[in-house]
Amino acid sequence: MTLILAAAAIALAGCGQQREIAIEKAYVRLPAVAGNPAAAYFTLKGGASDTRLLSVTSPLAVSGELHETMTHGGMTMMRAEKDMPLPAGATLVFAPGGKHVMLNTLNPRVKAGGSIPLLFTFANNLRLQYDAPVVAAGDPAP
Repeated sequence: MTLILAAAAIALAGCGQQREIAIEKAYVRLPAVAGNPAAAYFTLKGGASDTRLLSVTSPLAVSGELHETMTHGGMTMMRAEKDMPLPAGATLVFAPGGKHVMLNTLNPRVKAGGSIPLLFTFANNLRLQYDAPVVAAGDPAP
């Protein structure tokens, strides 16, 4: 009987879902001036343990840079970040006026109404791809 109860406890423990990192609501906004960087926005949901977002890149951009918009003394400026912490279970929002990813030198084939693959790399060796819709500079977010 004890063996059956132990087996049942192990089986039930396996039923609990391991919380994984999730990417939601990602999109890329094209620049208003051709040749300028595009911006990627998204929401990250932290997994079961703390990690850091190391990069967001795309095969359709030369490079991607993590940035944060800050206001100091009435002046707004962007600062490049080496990485961004993603605590376990936390929600990290990348949105206009805050955290974002600058995608430098986009392939000219990237057009509003299409999509672009984004590759998210985390410090825990996880890599996730998300096909993000592309919007024009003045269009609303999808």
